[in-house]
Amino acid sequence: MAGKQAKILSSQAARDLVLFAETTRHPDRNRVIVLLSLKAGLRAAEIAKLTWDMVETAEGEIGATIELRDSAAKKRHGRRVPIQGDLRDALIVWRKRSRGEGAVVRSERGGPMTPLSIVVWFNRVFRATGLDGCSSHSGRRTFITRAARLVHKAGGSLRDVQLLAGHSSIQTTQRYIDGDSDAQRRLVSLI
Repeated sequence: MAGKQAKILSSQAARDLVLFAETTRHPDRNRVIVLLSLKAGLRAAEIAKLTWDMVETAEGEIGATIELRDSAAKKRHGRRVPIQGDLRDALIVWRKRSRGEGAVVRSERGGPMTPLSIVVWFNRVFRATGLDGCSSHSGRRTFITRAARLVHKAGGSLRDVQLLAGHSSIQTTQRYIDGDSDAQRRLVSLI
């Protein structure tokens, strides 16, 4: 990743981001945008290209997994991402208030939002909330870092985080993960 990495959000900043989305003109849609980033680790382009059939079961209900198709994923590397509880609830609410077909995230005019419009939307939100150094990639980087820190509790490995992130290389996943100086001090004290 060339250049400066997106800032990782603290737990409080992530909560503030969700709360801010709920105060906007389109709270249900905007909550879904934020949670797709924070709770599923989707990129802005993946959020824009996500369609209802990628999150629904054959019966038309919101499923347990996002089936991100190659056509919607970077480098055409689709993947499956389990749908976290808050995100699932938000998708259920949003589906009832939206068309329920085609793109999950639509603009005010009814067409699908573009990847650039998702990036711009996040930039405006971060500016409005005073979260400097954050970008549309901050939620994704936060998701990957938190997943890496918690994967041992789920009995998984860094390979599981790599698959959730859709990275072809474990080295790419490792570049996303931010270190924790407090954890490093605790670790060294155990040695």
